[in-house]
Amino acid sequence: MAKALKKTPTPHYIGHRERLKQRFLNSSGDSNAFPDYELLELVLFFSQPRRDVKPLAKLLLQTFGSLSAVFAASPEKLKKIKGVGLHTIVSLKMIQESTLRVLKEELRSKPLLNSVEKVVNYCHVAMAYLDVEQFRVLFLDRKNYLIQDEVQQTGTLDHTPLYPREVVRRALELGAGGLIMVHNHPSGDPSPSPSDIQITKELKVVAQNLGIRVLDHFIIGRYGFVSLQSRGLV
Repeated sequence: MAKALKKTPTPHYIGHRERLKQRFLNSSGDSNAFPDYELLELVLFFSQPRRDVKPLAKLLLQTFGSLSAVFAASPEKLKKIKGVGLHTIVSLKMIQESTLRVLKEELRSKPLLNSVEKVVNYCHVAMAYLDVEQFRVLFLDRKNYLIQDEVQQTGTLDHTPLYPREVVRRALELGAGGLIMVHNHPSGDPSPSPSDIQITKELKVVAQNLGIRVLDHFIIGRYGFVSLQSRGLV
């Protein structure tokens, strides 16, 4: 008589996944309904369908310090985490890119001088967790609507060269009437340095000679930002 085949037990995390998905659908957008590690679990479900991902979610948060830092982490850094492969990296970076595109759509919806918080939110997602300084410029039309957002230079841990004449030449190519300067401080402290103030003044002089307004210079840190315009430095 043939022996009855043993039934393979269902992995314990399968039921957990279904319950977590249902809780998410029933939460009605309540941001307090889930701790960060559970939101990260939901993302990992789709890149790692056959394992318990709760330990990995907690490890990622412990390693990078916050949910936003996990999504902003470079592929090179993510590869160093045990359990993170190509599918997981693509999933995390896809969410970051999708977030940036949604925030950029919001930037285009109204004049940027009325949208400082949206500008800062967008730039924070794009730049706050970079390991090197990056200088980007938001080019605006005469009514202060966004024409183009471009990275002008990427530098080192504490320095990014910016060439005012190159920035102004690009503004003329785009037909921009104004611009907003933005760069990050990888140290996390957004306090302006003497060179930050100096390059702002230099660009303003060159731009004004050609009828282009320098409206602000935002410095982005991990936990805050500084507007040079609000400090009377633009």
